[in-house]
Amino acid sequence: MSKKVIILGGGVAGMSAAHELVERGFQVTVYEKKKIPGGKARSVPVPDSGTDGRADLPGEHGFRFFPSFYRHVTDTMKRIPYKNNPQGVFNNLTNTTRIEITQFDKTGMTMLAQFPRSFKELIVLLKSAVSIKNVGLTAKDVEDFGEKLWQYLTSCQDRRMDDLEKIGWWEFIDADNHSEAYQKFLAEGLTRSLVAANAHVANAKVEGDVGIQLFMGLSEPGVNADRVLDGPTNDVWIGPWLKYLQSKGVSYNLDSHIDTIDCDGKQITGVTILQGKKKIKDTADYYVLAVPVEVAARLFQEKKHANILKADTTLQGVVELGSHVAWMNGIQFYLKEDVPMVHGHVIHIDTPWALTSISQAQFWPKFKWADVGDGTVKGILSVDLSEWGSEWNGKVVGKGILYNKVARDCTRKQIINEVWAQLKKSVNLPGHLPVLVDSNIARVFIDPDIKKDVKRSDPTRYKDAEPLYIDEIDSWHLRPDAYTRIPNFFLAADYIRTNTQLATMEGANEAARRAVNSIISVSGAKVPLCKIWPLDEPIIFAIWRWFDQRRYDRGEPWKSEFPWYIGAAEFILISIFRAWFGLTGQKRL
Repeated sequence: MSKKVIILGGGVAGMSAAHELVERGFQVTVYEKKKIPGGKARSVPVPDSGTDGRADLPGEHGFRFFPSFYRHVTDTMKRIPYKNNPQGVFNNLTNTTRIEITQFDKTGMTMLAQFPRSFKELIVLLKSAVSIKNVGLTAKDVEDFGEKLWQYLTSCQDRRMDDLEKIGWWEFIDADNHSEAYQKFLAEGLTRSLVAANAHVANAKVEGDVGIQLFMGLSEPGVNADRVLDGPTNDVWIGPWLKYLQSKGVSYNLDSHIDTIDCDGKQITGVTILQGKKKIKDTADYYVLAVPVEVAARLFQEKKHANILKADTTLQGVVELGSHVAWMNGIQFYLKEDVPMVHGHVIHIDTPWALTSISQAQFWPKFKWADVGDGTVKGILSVDLSEWGSEWNGKVVGKGILYNKVARDCTRKQIINEVWAQLKKSVNLPGHLPVLVDSNIARVFIDPDIKKDVKRSDPTRYKDAEPLYIDEIDSWHLRPDAYTRIPNFFLAADYIRTNTQLATMEGANEAARRAVNSIISVSGAKVPLCKIWPLDEPIIFAIWRWFDQRRYDRGEPWKSEFPWYIGAAEFILISIFRAWFGLTGQKRL
């Protein structure tokens, strides 16, 4: 008889765990609190926007892109059937070709999202290199930043973990001693826009790891650094995924809230689930907690779950991690006439609310616009707002240009007006025809996770029901493994220890695979383990990393120059040995 697994949480991590388990013969039950599957990755239909039998307009919770270094989640996508696609849902990813960085009232910078594939794209690449001066970056800025990238690329893994994990990205790249453009573009702007993190608190190891992956994607021929879905997320990914899981026998239950996780001090004995006013008791052989970090932290702190922390005191680290969150939420502007803009993501670098956007319709060639809303919408400008109001060194960060207020202190109407004003100031250049005009807006939708904070007296003060985990300075030791000291209790979420280390769909999928591998191990099931990939490291720098490992092991600091006359023969012999036994790393998918 197959073993039963209960998964608490039906987002990417929960669905990934269910996928791997059910394909290996386990019985799987998933409980998801939302009324829509997919967790943070889900589409969010605009309520009551469909008329005359049409579907509601599609909205999104937040940032959605699939860079080339994603391997875990894309591998799963290839195993989700979709129509006649040879690689299932994976074939619903489409490549972007550009990344644009805008400035207030000034020409920005357009870059390639892939290695040049034509003479035209080569010209774009050359122009982006020339435009560095236009954004205020000096030759020294570029040289010094390049030196920091070199330091990271040539540092061994032990040094990155022990040294760079403990400092912020801002400190690592020495932003205090460089130009305003350096701070804006290379320190604060990109970290805030891409991962909703303050550059002062986002640790340098994670930022460096992700930066290397993105740079490799941009420089590798035949690889696209940025991919997006070719339709609304639930239409072309989450919906087909749920259908596949259910066809394999997964019991996926929506609108199901965790009431209790019962623990006798040694193992989990069952769970109680709330479905409306009804309480359901359920038991299994194994239990996977696949909820966000702030939810897990809250559960572990409740008195009724005291036995869990007693049984595994290391989970106290999750409680501390529960405060390591920031907001990144979506706002959709539905347009009467489509505005394609750039063929990819736009980073609005000067916006105090750290906006990024993408003109969606150009990537949805088969989407039938006449069948949604009132039939008049022809495009969507999908925007992510990553700075909702924070403080650094006693100063408030993120005051807007219209109301001089941070986002979380604005009314919903003020948020809409402020975001639109910042977008217009970014893309409507003086002396040119405006790209964005007020009369083109048909409707606006703010992520419903932005809710009024009832605990505060200010009626305009908001909270985010689903914030994003941020890997802050020196937090690795707080992150748990997928397995726990409770033999039948496992964790699958983007805050556990993974190679990816960043709060992403990729990290959630990798975490789920680790949880499943642990279940396979303790159950004794004779089934294959889930594949787990390391992050790619440029092989050309391997000899430098090897040299730095030797210095690190001797207690010496990093050194930029490699003494070729020392140890070269030793390195070559080691490399041959590793290659012979197949230990050189994973082949790219």
